[in-house]
Parts: sequence; structure tokens; C-alpha cells
Amino acid sequence: MNLFLHSIGTDYKHPVISVGDSLEKGTEPVDMVLTNPPFGKKSSFIIIGADGKSRTDRISYNRQDFWVTTSNKQMNFVQHVYSMLKEDGRAAVVVPDNVLFEGGAGERIRRTLLQRCDVHTLLRLPTGIWYSTGVKANVLFFDKKPATKTPATKEIWVYDLRSNRSFSVRQNPIRTEDLTDFIQAYHVDDRTLRKETNLFRRFGYSEILERDKANLDIQWQLKSAHAVKNETPQVLMKEILNDLEEAMREFAEAGKEIRR
Repeated sequence: MNLFLHSIGTDYKHPVISVGDSLEKGTEPVDMVLTNPPFGKKSSFIIIGADGKSRTDRISYNRQDFWVTTSNKQMNFVQHVYSMLKEDGRAAVVVPDNVLFEGGAGERIRRTLLQRCDVHTLLRLPTGIWYSTGVKANVLFFDKKPATKTPATKEIWVYDLRSNRSFSVRQNPIRTEDLTDFIQAYHVDDRTLRKETNLFRRFGYSEILERDKANLDIQWQLKSAHAVKNETPQVLMKEILNDLEEAMREFAEAGKEIRR
């Protein structure tokens, strides 16, 4: 809808938009992928037959190119983006926090991604920049590399735009200038020029593997007294309720998987 509103894809004789499930099949390899895939889990759907009766089928994808079979939509999108890239192709993917720390399939996907791609940058995004409250997300930058015996990732640079920052969609929306420091620190033309700061830290490949489950959920800044002062009981309560709601949704999905 946003593309149509900006007059993109309105030429029906030469369509650039197709409606479908992105995870259902692979695509022709591309040089770059920039994406904010949908969050949440979707493990089943309801089919209503011609007789008016309904039945529930589990969604399954025949993706032999995926490293791990999982119902976690975000984990599948990470694998899907990898499959879309040409060799030396580049990607920037918005992912929720759980992609950084989940065990099981999540850990296997992270370890494989670190092995096969140069996962060079992680931007920790602040809360309050999405219409859905309480969403905690990041941008993961990686380049697909040729297969070798040695890991493609040598080091990961983490930029913390989350700690001590407060945004809201209406009253205090995030602006381009809030990302200026990150853009300058990124050094798109030559990443060897990067320097560590209070917001930008380097972590070696071996440091990441030593973390439990190859956890990328890295944070080193403590909340300042000013930030804590600005967090009223109402704000803290809202954040706690959002976290509890998200946890209950995760438990409900896990319960569905167990019952099957």
C-alpha cells in the first residue's frame, strides 16, 4: 500500500509488485537486500472449503536451501535473505531482539550466518520508533562470502542507539540527524577506518562464540540517572505490560507446537 501511495507499481502493464508469501520459494540472486520483514509467528492458517467447513493446516515450506527448519518467521527471513544474495552480496535486515539470543534453531542459524557471511555490523535500535509499542529491534548488516573452511566473520561492530535514548512516534519521532553519528562511524567506503567510541564497540569472532549460544544481544551502557528519572512509573508499567504481552504470545505459540 505504501508503494502504491508513492506511485510505485501502479503501471499494471509492467508490474514490479507481486502478492504472495516471500518464504514460500527462492528468487533470482541479487546484489543487495534491504528489508524490514514482518515480525511475529504464524504456524498455521484456516482453510474454508466449498462445503463451508473449516480446517486448520500447518504452514510448511519446502525450502531445501534453509539451514534449519523452524516456525520462527524472523529466523526464516534471515535464511531467506541469505539465499537471495549473490556471492559478495550485501544485506541489511531489521530483526527483533529474539533473533540475537534464542537458542535451538536460533543458535544454529547465528553460527551458520557467522560462518558463511561477514556479519560486520549490528545497530541496536531504540524503542518508541514503531507504531507497535515496546518493539525492540536491530539492524543486522552482513555480506555473503564464498565458502571456505575459515569463518567469514572476523569481527562485529555494535552501535548502541538504544541506551539512554527515548523516542515516540508522535511526540519525539526519530530523525535523520539521530543516525548521523552512526552513519559517520560506519565508514561505508572503508570499514578499516572505524574507531571504538562509547556507542560503537568492536567484538571479535572468538568473543562472540564464547558467549552463551553465540548470543549477539550485547549491551554495555548503564542507564544514566537522567534517563531513569525520566522513566515515570506509568512509562515503566507500560513497558512491563508490553513485555508480558509479548511473552504470553510466545508461550501460546510454544503451547500450540507442543500440542501438535
